[in-house]
Amino acid sequence: MQLTLASTSVYRKEILSKLHIPFATVKPDVDETPLPDEGAADLVERLAIAKARAVAEQVKQGWVIGSDQVATFDGHILGKPHSEENAVKQLTACSGKTVTFLTGLCLYNADTHHYMSLVEPFQVNFRALTPSQIRRYVQIEQPLNCAGSFKSEGLGIALFRSLNGRDPNSLIGLPTIALIELFTQAGIDVFDYMQVNS
Repeated sequence: MQLTLASTSVYRKEILSKLHIPFATVKPDVDETPLPDEGAADLVERLAIAKARAVAEQVKQGWVIGSDQVATFDGHILGKPHSEENAVKQLTACSGKTVTFLTGLCLYNADTHHYMSLVEPFQVNFRALTPSQIRRYVQIEQPLNCAGSFKSEGLGIALFRSLNGRDPNSLIGLPTIALIELFTQAGIDVFDYMQVNS
């Protein structure tokens, strides 16, 4: 099976590597600007499909995995903070509250142009954080290019009271349980393609 991940994210690559299936990575060239009045779930599903389709047009064959993620809080999408000040503001607003991550996932057949897609939710419940804890976290981890101003795969885990979702990989951007379900729907048993690392 020829498999391509439509992402150059080191985190998504690391997650997909856990399946022991050989794959290539290609960066998709997709405009990620939300459409007018587009909801968060519609946005991530549309972008996951667009990323997979864009890479499928390059590789021409095999299966392509597209993924996109946003964090939402009080019905609004949390963007990347890009500065320590904005990161502190975001985390202060989230303190003691719940943030929902929505991950769009697409499995695209480059040969037939048929695809399947879904949106996987995952909730993060924040601890009640003090201003000094928030500032210290931001100074140490510098999560300035992360939606929601934290890295759950790193020190960000110290910010949380609990995590609610069926797949912790969703929080990092590639819901593997859902991916295996999409492969199954496509008639593919991923165990047939798993390889032992030498």
